[in-house]
Amino acid sequence: MNTQIRRTIALGAMLTATVGLAACGGSDSTSSATPTAASTTAPANLSVEQANLVGPGCSAYVTQVPTGKGSVEGMANDPVVTAASHNPMLKTLTQALTGKLNAKVNLRDTLNGKDYTVFAPVDTAFAQLDTKTMDNLRKNPQALLKVLTYHVVAEELDPSEVVGRQVSVQGQDLDVTGKGNTIKVNGANVICGGVKTANATVYLIDKVLQP
Repeated sequence: MNTQIRRTIALGAMLTATVGLAACGGSDSTSSATPTAASTTAPANLSVEQANLVGPGCSAYVTQVPTGKGSVEGMANDPVVTAASHNPMLKTLTQALTGKLNAKVNLRDTLNGKDYTVFAPVDTAFAQLDTKTMDNLRKNPQALLKVLTYHVVAEELDPSEVVGRQVSVQGQDLDVTGKGNTIKVNGANVICGGVKTANATVYLIDKVLQP
């Protein structure tokens, strides 16, 4: 994907957040999202190996959420923000993406609408942020938008493709290193990666990335 397209996507995300699209504002509806062909129903009781997942926390995730919309197979049926909202480890991220952390930043429709790779900080990652940083994200929409879009790449990358230097929607590079169960992004550990949603590939990570 060329630089101009990336800039266009980043600008589109900024406009979505800044003007607070009426279609997004505070609603949990995802009717405007158009799932891709990847939104086929995944087989029940999908194992870590069957799902092509990587990361030391995948087995624990599958055990914690074995069935339902927040499970590996359940997330495959919804676009990414909707899928994340059902995952019990991604409550804070979901709030940040849907206007509940800062009312002026709502990326639900933007991220539900195209193909992405999302490095998704789990709740314990947000809990590591100091009070000053969290207060700034709540009060400063541009700061929150910058952080959120830094966790997104404007194409789907599975575990065999993700390692290397990737350009975030925010515009700065992400350095993805390692292999198998030891993949890192900017030094943050991938807890469980390669989780498919209807339009994205998700990597649960243990830190909030700072551009």
